[in-house]
Amino acid sequence: MRRVALYTRVSTDQQTTENQERELREVARRMEWSIVHVYRDEGISGAKSRDMRPGFDALCKDAARRQFDVVMAWSVDRLGRSLQDLVAFLSELHALKIDLFLHQQGLDTTTPAGKAMFQMMGVFAEFERAMIRERVRSGLDRARAEGKTLGRPRTDAKTEAAIRKALQKGKVGIHKIAAKFDVGTGTVQRVKATMVKAA
Repeated sequence: MRRVALYTRVSTDQQTTENQERELREVARRMEWSIVHVYRDEGISGAKSRDMRPGFDALCKDAARRQFDVVMAWSVDRLGRSLQDLVAFLSELHALKIDLFLHQQGLDTTTPAGKAMFQMMGVFAEFERAMIRERVRSGLDRARAEGKTLGRPRTDAKTEAAIRKALQKGKVGIHKIAAKFDVGTGTVQRVKATMVKAA
């Protein structure tokens, strides 16, 4: 018997998730699936990120722990309004081999047709990631062509000298030195490495 997680969400406090849950429970009963958990977000917009939606966040964490085999939701827009976040979630489910059932869209990835649709979503997700990578690479190439210096600005010589002096005293750790001079720990380690080479 398949273990199922239900996810329901409404955007305002005046709405209720009861209708969504009732319909999904009925479908699960007909399919002879066992509901192991119900995740709810009430009065929360689907446009909000995962960390602002406690029910959805818990669903994602339990999916990673393989607490269930299928996620059931009333509709795709209950899962989220952001296409990028939605594609990421669907890709995560696909990677974990967890199926998805969307009542309104009639999508059931436990069936061959549903599986094919899931795989197509994965293809589009990979295509989107490739496009983002290409745009970032093009932006960096353009910045270099315009003579812009990429990365963090170089620490000035005066600050480096002060860091060197603090390191020579040897009483304070790298983290405290970095905090004192408002630089990253990598900068302090780089200065330390140049001191070791020079010694």
